[in-house]
Amino acid sequence: MRRRTVTAGNLDEILQVTTPAPATEQQVAAPPVATPPPPREDNGLRTEFEFELPRGYVDEAGTVHRQGTMRLATARDELRPQIDLRVKENPAYLSVVLLSQVITRLGNITDVHAGVVERMYATDVAFLQDFYRRVNSEGHTRAAVTCPHCEGGFEVDLSGGRLGES
Repeated sequence: MRRRTVTAGNLDEILQVTTPAPATEQQVAAPPVATPPPPREDNGLRTEFEFELPRGYVDEAGTVHRQGTMRLATARDELRPQIDLRVKENPAYLSVVLLSQVITRLGNITDVHAGVVERMYATDVAFLQDFYRRVNSEGHTRAAVTCPHCEGGFEVDLSGGRLGES
C-alpha cells in the first residue's frame, strides 16, 4: 500500500478529485425500485405431514392435544442428538430428542421440546417413532394392513382420522 504525501499546494486538487458528483434531479426523485423475488416453484416435494395421536398429549392445564405436524428430518436433525449429553448418558433418549426437533406443532403448541415428548404417553411416542420412520424413509404416511376377520389387504393413511375410522 502506497501512501500519498499531501502538501498545501496539491490539497485543493485532491479534494476536487475525491468529492462526489452532485446528484441530478432524476437520481434524487426516483428511489431504486426493488424487484420482487421470482415466485417459488412447486416442485411437488411434501415436507410437512399432519398426524393425529392415538391418545394425545395432556399439557399442564389439562388440555388434550391430538393433531400435530411433523417435518422431514435433515441430516443435521439426525446428527445433533449424537452429541447431546442426555443421549450419551441414555441412548434410549435419542428418539425423544429427535422427535422434539421434527415435530413443528402439537395442537396449539408450537414450541415442542424434549420435555413435551417426555410427558407423552408411550403409545403416542411409539406412534410418532413409526410415523417418523415412514415419512423419512418411505416418503409417505400410508401403511399396508390386513383385516384380521376377512384377511383382506388394504392401505390406511396414518396421518389422518382416528384409529378405527375410515
